[in-house]
Amino acid sequence: MTWMESFRTSWSAVYSHALRSMLTILGILIGIAAVILTVGLGLGTQLDVSAQISSLGSNLLIVAPGSSTSTTGARGGFGTSATLTIKDAEALTSTVNAPDISGVAPESTTSLSLTANDTNWTTTVTGTTTAWTSVRQRTLARGAFFTQAQADASAAVVVLGSETANELFGTQNVVGQSVVISDKTFQVVGVLATAGSDSSSNLDDVAIVPFSTAATDLVGGTASNAVSTIYLQAASDTQLSAAYQEADALLLNLHSISSTDDADFTISSQDALVSTATAVYQTLTILLTGVAGLSLLVGGIGVMNIMLVSVSERTREIGLRKALGAPPWAIRRQFLIEAAILGLSGGILGAVIGVVAALTLPAVIGSSIVVSPLAVGLSIGVAIAIGIVFGVYPATRAAKLAPIDALRSE
Repeated sequence: MTWMESFRTSWSAVYSHALRSMLTILGILIGIAAVILTVGLGLGTQLDVSAQISSLGSNLLIVAPGSSTSTTGARGGFGTSATLTIKDAEALTSTVNAPDISGVAPESTTSLSLTANDTNWTTTVTGTTTAWTSVRQRTLARGAFFTQAQADASAAVVVLGSETANELFGTQNVVGQSVVISDKTFQVVGVLATAGSDSSSNLDDVAIVPFSTAATDLVGGTASNAVSTIYLQAASDTQLSAAYQEADALLLNLHSISSTDDADFTISSQDALVSTATAVYQTLTILLTGVAGLSLLVGGIGVMNIMLVSVSERTREIGLRKALGAPPWAIRRQFLIEAAILGLSGGILGAVIGVVAALTLPAVIGSSIVVSPLAVGLSIGVAIAIGIVFGVYPATRAAKLAPIDALRSE
């Protein structure tokens, strides 16, 4: 019996029991689709996280304050203490002490209510310097960012995020309009271009004012010179490590700290954030893929069960073929091809469903799903392998049937 004849016979056996065959491949189909979606969702989430972190700016270092300790001795996490000041940020702009740092943008953030006409909206008000747009790689859709002269004069000017402008005025064409922040009237000089969201905040729902204005009119008191974050931009990718070392050494010296273990600040890079987030999602992807793979095992058991049923139903046929001279390997090959057809069918249908779902689901769940050609190819290959592996025992059992016993069976 040639390969073509074996294939034709196997296909005829599968086709003649179409409903049973479809139910058999259902387990493989679900498993393949689940694996493709799980891998795609993991890859898509990693891309989303990387894009969100990259939206902070390029070649970026993020300096955050240290932890605070309450009167009861409870310690807060990093960023809960006001250990960074505007003087630290100014020192980091020195080309002598930090030649590999090309930009410094301190931020002092607080949540305040903005009022325009009869509308109010609570948003994050950020006090910063004129270097903010270049360090954070933000552009303006309308108007302009505040100038150094306005910053030096503590001018009451504000740049709104696109979403903030829409919430307050119903439009982004608001340059020249006035908003009230903490009972002080600010003039809108610009509107930021849409940037989306990062891992912790909505980048389009902000109000940016000069740091000096925030310190005198919005914050005041002992916290007026404190900053919540300092963003540092290295001159290039290759100088990121050098910029990190310079910032670390300079801040330790300014804070009179001799050991890095006692530092009252932390410096993190985009690479570190991306690596941490990617490691987490890779672990989750592996775990979820393993769970999805269990359905493939169930599908394989289904293939074995149906093949054993097929062998039992066709015992007389097997006996007749062996009596006519068919060798055991021909019988074995026929049933292995039949099992492979079931696996291949489940693999292809599962891949099609998985790819279609990956293309349509992002609009529903709001997360990217990346179709990996490698995952699709491997899934189909695994489906065929499952069919063959779980078909070996039934095929071997059929090949070992004695002709006389097979012909006697009812």
